[in-house]
Amino acid sequence: MDTSVKGLNKWANAHSTFWFDAIRVVLGLFFIFKGGYFVSNSRYFEDAIAPVSNFMGGMLTFHYIAAAHIMGGIMIVFGLLTRWALIAQLPILLGAVLINFIGDMNFVNFCIASITLAVSIFYTIYGSGKHSADYYFKMEK
Repeated sequence: MDTSVKGLNKWANAHSTFWFDAIRVVLGLFFIFKGGYFVSNSRYFEDAIAPVSNFMGGMLTFHYIAAAHIMGGIMIVFGLLTRWALIAQLPILLGAVLINFIGDMNFVNFCIASITLAVSIFYTIYGSGKHSADYYFKMEK
């Protein structure tokens, strides 16, 4: 597995452009914004998880999502442990996509969650790119 991750890193670094890194930074800023939005508008969060509130611990879920979005977003912006930060986001994003099928379908939220999930999967696979803390620390050795 280590060889395949190195191969993906080499491909991503060879094809890394300004846009590759800019989209990663925008993704991180989006997570920070959403985490802050959940913290400041907890009623919105309660309404969003209402269809599955019997299955999930409400306050535990709230704190996990808020912390994962804010801390993960900061890590993604800087490109520090990007894959790990995104792995923490994936269950949240899958839940955001699925919640539209369990409760009332909100097409805009579904599209935003689906696009964010797709971009997150891309960066989970290919890594953070050349202009990141991960790349910098790797080159320090």
